[in-house]
Amino acid sequence: MYSRFVNWLSATPFGSWLVKHVASPIDPWIFRVTGGRFTSTGVPTLPMITVETIGRRSGETRPVQLAFHEEGGELFVVASAMGQEKHPAWRYNLEAHPEVWVQARGERFVAKAQLLSDEEKQRIWPAIHETIPQMRVYEQRTDRNIGVFRLTRVE
Repeated sequence: MYSRFVNWLSATPFGSWLVKHVASPIDPWIFRVTGGRFTSTGVPTLPMITVETIGRRSGETRPVQLAFHEEGGELFVVASAMGQEKHPAWRYNLEAHPEVWVQARGERFVAKAQLLSDEEKQRIWPAIHETIPQMRVYEQRTDRNIGVFRLTRVE
């Protein structure tokens, strides 16, 4: 019941505002210090990771907390920006610097990001809907092509 409430709230306009202005700045820190056990809403209701990108202009490390879908040992993150009209800044950072640090529950590793083609995205999109149900709402809010990135662990 708690998970359904948090997931529902995050898909509302007010919940999206809370995520953008309150949770996004603090969740990567909370997630890191708790080893991936907690976010600002408590126990994560979706599979969550923190991805540390390199700013394409600043060159500075930029952490972003993201829900993800896992398939075949690879992680998939969606550049939905909660359905906003503009792509999230982290998308451009991944395109400019695809090697990132990933903080998952109990582990931290380097991964390489790759934007999926539209055909690859179409294949995995139904599974992403199952893992991240809010995505249905987010894609209805925008006409832009929402990007999906594959994060492959670098050994």
